[in-house]
Amino acid sequence: MLLIKLVTMKRRKIVVAAGFCLAFFLGTLMNLLYIPGFEHHQNHDHRVHRYYHEKQQQVTDDSQLQVGESVTEVVAESNSKPAAGSRHHQDLLLQIRERFDEVVRYRRRQAHGSGTGDPVRPLERRRLMDSEPGDNWDTIKVIERTDNRQTHFQNRLKPSTYMHTASRKDFTMNLRSINGTLMLGCSSIDNVTNVQYLGSGYTKAVYKASLNNSLSVALKSVDFGGHDMENCVKKYGSPGDCYTLASFKIVKEMTLMERLQHPNILKLYGYCYQESNDIQDTVTAITELGSPLEMIQLLQTSWEERFRICLSLVRLLHYLAHSPLGSVTLLDFRPRQFVLVAGELKVTDLDDASTEEAPCYPSDCVMEFPARNFTLPCSRGRCLGINEKRNLYNAYRFFFTYLLPHSAPPTLRPLLDKIVNSTGELIWGIDETLLQLEKVLHLYRNGFYLQNSTQTHRTDYKHVVDASIPGENYRCWPSYQHDGCLLSVFSITEAIGVCESHAQCQAFVLTNQTTWTGHQLVFFKTGSASLSSAKGRVTYVRVGS
Repeated sequence: MLLIKLVTMKRRKIVVAAGFCLAFFLGTLMNLLYIPGFEHHQNHDHRVHRYYHEKQQQVTDDSQLQVGESVTEVVAESNSKPAAGSRHHQDLLLQIRERFDEVVRYRRRQAHGSGTGDPVRPLERRRLMDSEPGDNWDTIKVIERTDNRQTHFQNRLKPSTYMHTASRKDFTMNLRSINGTLMLGCSSIDNVTNVQYLGSGYTKAVYKASLNNSLSVALKSVDFGGHDMENCVKKYGSPGDCYTLASFKIVKEMTLMERLQHPNILKLYGYCYQESNDIQDTVTAITELGSPLEMIQLLQTSWEERFRICLSLVRLLHYLAHSPLGSVTLLDFRPRQFVLVAGELKVTDLDDASTEEAPCYPSDCVMEFPARNFTLPCSRGRCLGINEKRNLYNAYRFFFTYLLPHSAPPTLRPLLDKIVNSTGELIWGIDETLLQLEKVLHLYRNGFYLQNSTQTHRTDYKHVVDASIPGENYRCWPSYQHDGCLLSVFSITEAIGVCESHAQCQAFVLTNQTTWTGHQLVFFKTGSASLSSAKGRVTYVRVGS
């Protein structure tokens, strides 16, 4: 008996010790995952897009995007749909209601420039325009005013009806002209061509498509094989309601794109609701198309282009800090949430944007990031300025440290270093940061960064008009052309200085192209043996040693 008791006690101690270890591990993991600045899905890029691969052959064969595919496979994978009154299903309905309310809040706030510009009318959508929204919408109003109980919401209005009636009225976008062309609807994407899968995140899949073989656009829709849909269906067993929950992210993004008009926010071209075999009113957003940011490639580009990206970002963050909706923060702030359009940085993903400032108690707020923390004042129960400061510090750690100082003109580096350090310590706010970056732009655009402008050159140059040198290239870094040395200069004096600093350079050719700052692009050459006629070009050839 004594032996049995000893064994039993030993087992209990082992179980207790194991329990403590497990609790410690789970506590550490939760702390990591819920640090606001911690990117807990940073490896999400490598997730296989199963849904696209299943549908890719169909899209290729049809040469058009099937917007609103069925979710037969998802339905088949779910064992059974929970009863409408189950606790799990009520939780799902509550999440749908919360997302709906969030979108309504954004829709009802005053937008910049409201009441001006072109007359507005509802955008074309399939079938939804045929119904009168009045009766059902009044029902929603009554529910919102008189009964907040979840069970009553569930019994009075199903999520599919809720989104259907709401989208008919409160989510109706406005028709505006884009260069004289009205915003796009369902008829615009009926016969799209050259469809290519671009990528996906937790919720959305993004495709590139051509409209009328001319305009290239991005099409965003719910990813049926994505993290959000798969986890939701696995947990709740209701593909239709799970789709509704996920689709509100797209509706929110479209709403913010419409409300927040800025050159560094991706343009919304239109949207479309379409029928599907299993899902009612699948939504597709039609947006401007951009190129994804590749940080490794950006490090190899000219400083002028990297500076443009940082300036675009700060102009965007300044707008978001003072937007018509209030101070907006990008909760999922990573380079992959941005694209380049004609060299300008634009934010493309707004479904995780928020205007809510974190609540706090009388004590100060702590803003936590993987490398460091910041303490912010608590004012009237809110963390003062947390949205602006979170955006600015993320800009510092993801963009400024990599793109701003490296290979910058020497005379600008002290100011650029000050910008990087001041944002990294959050000494400056977004207003001062923008002011200093605009100052850098002024100095660079007007050639005030040039040193020793009165310096005499070591050699003379022969000036040849309407001539160029087709070959005799050499590589330099950073160059606008990978197989030659193509750089931007403010003046002939700067071009001569560059040529004299390169051992290989014996000539340079002025092109008729300029960069976004007005600087001229110049080819630097190893010689002039292949000098030939080229109207509009001007060549300078070294004539001394």
